[in-house]
Amino acid sequence: MNSLILVFIGLAMMLAGYLLYSRFLASKVYQLSDSFTTPAHTMEDGVDYVPTNKYVLWGHHFTSVAGAAPIIGPAVAVIWGWLPAFLWVTLGTVFFAGMHDFGALWASQRHRGQSIGTLSGRYIGARGRALFLVVIFLLLLMVNAAFAVVISNLLISTPTAVIPTWGAILVALLIGQAIYRLNWNLPIVSVVGVAALYALMIIGDRFPLALPETVMGIPDRGVWIILLFVYAFIASLLPVWVLLQPRDYINGLQLFVGLAILYGSFLITGPEVVAPSVSDHVPDNTPSIFPLLFVTIACGAISGFHGVVSSGTSSKQLDKETDARFVGYFGSVGEGLLALGTIVATTSGFKTVADWENVYNEWNAGGVDAFVQGGGSLMNEGLGIPTSLSATILATMAVLFAATTMDSGVRLQRMVISEAAELMGIKLSGVVATIIAVGCALGLTFSTGADGSGGMLIWPLFGTTNQLMAGLTLSIIVVILTQLRRPTWPVIIPLVLVTVMSLWAAVLQLKTLFQAQNWLLLAIDIVIIVAAVWVIGEAIAAISRARKAPQVTWNDEDVEPPLPVDAR
Repeated sequence: MNSLILVFIGLAMMLAGYLLYSRFLASKVYQLSDSFTTPAHTMEDGVDYVPTNKYVLWGHHFTSVAGAAPIIGPAVAVIWGWLPAFLWVTLGTVFFAGMHDFGALWASQRHRGQSIGTLSGRYIGARGRALFLVVIFLLLLMVNAAFAVVISNLLISTPTAVIPTWGAILVALLIGQAIYRLNWNLPIVSVVGVAALYALMIIGDRFPLALPETVMGIPDRGVWIILLFVYAFIASLLPVWVLLQPRDYINGLQLFVGLAILYGSFLITGPEVVAPSVSDHVPDNTPSIFPLLFVTIACGAISGFHGVVSSGTSSKQLDKETDARFVGYFGSVGEGLLALGTIVATTSGFKTVADWENVYNEWNAGGVDAFVQGGGSLMNEGLGIPTSLSATILATMAVLFAATTMDSGVRLQRMVISEAAELMGIKLSGVVATIIAVGCALGLTFSTGADGSGGMLIWPLFGTTNQLMAGLTLSIIVVILTQLRRPTWPVIIPLVLVTVMSLWAAVLQLKTLFQAQNWLLLAIDIVIIVAAVWVIGEAIAAISRARKAPQVTWNDEDVEPPLPVDAR
């Protein structure tokens, strides 16, 4: 089958989702109002709470949630065939991810930009809040540690990406000054910024940089990891407008340019899909497609991490409540497009079925390398871009998105640690909380040696933890909508499917970890399952109470919505 059929169907579905379904959510479910004054204005502090142009904020939100996950997940999942991955990405983007991210953003900005963990305490109870924070902490720890390893591996395997990766920081700093200090026109800033990034890619392709194999006894991967965490530490403490916003915005634009190049290659070459629609013969030790498909592809379909970002940073920068539709829902569409492009690149970027099977010869054999290899081949064939430069563009894309997720993740981890400390009656400064966040991630990363391989130690639990987090976030949104007497079915259906699949996967994982005698992951998995089940039980009870209680009314004049009658 020609891959263009997948491209056109996928694009049409996602466009319809934004134009039609997100409008329904905005008017009937979340009922957005321009009369409501967002926390970015009422609590403006120039650091975390900053009113932001919706296009700039979309860039921050999109690149923070995207990372490398919408590449890694689909690139691994196509081992079961392209059809299941395609259906989950397209339907998930339209009915699951967009609604989830949009809802978390809406709920948070209606509550002074409070995190989803704090909202759990308000709507579910104190026990739910404490357990929620445990899940969020573990999720962020997985992301921060693993993404540092992924980035370092890409910088080693693709040294042409080193200059554009680090040069992008300088570009972002200059863009921040141009927007907020010099008041430059945003379209001009956008063009200049994207041009600068792609110029850096060309320079990087000509002048690859690589570290020595060891520096002061530390392997090159370990050195890159240390440098990445030093950067993340500094970035997480700076005001969002200095580095985080402009970096994410310009990265978002370069991704769309990169996607345009990739999709343009598809249109010109019209490659045939060589992978099977549904694979009858998967390699040995490949897990069952049910429920693993729904946790392997998270970002690009629905991801709990998105709710943490929506309520952690994006909600504090929303200029108008009506901007939440574009930022939250369309941010998910952008990620869906990346996941769709990955599916096409990893199933059509190989000449024959045999070539594809040589890559997908074992479980987890795909990933970023398959995306870079397949996508680079199509870009070379379609647009004549040299293979080396194609690989540089795609690798830089993956690195920059992983890096933006990582620095947002450290900022969010700092907030979670501060929140947990407050529950214990301790007030931590931002610097101290960040030191703890970075210290935990570094401790995990170097727990197995100086090469930093420990960063992937608990990553096998990410898929289930992430999707359980999505289910927990949706449960809070259902409680709120029930109190307001607004439609809940758009949330309940995804909530049930995601929760069932992720709990099923987590329980199956217990058996695997026990057989492998991996006691550390087994213990963590048990903690995550117990916490999730407990919170879900509390949420069901909260929904039941909300149905029996009098309707709660939100007014645009309320700085914070009134508490329900039975609030604990």
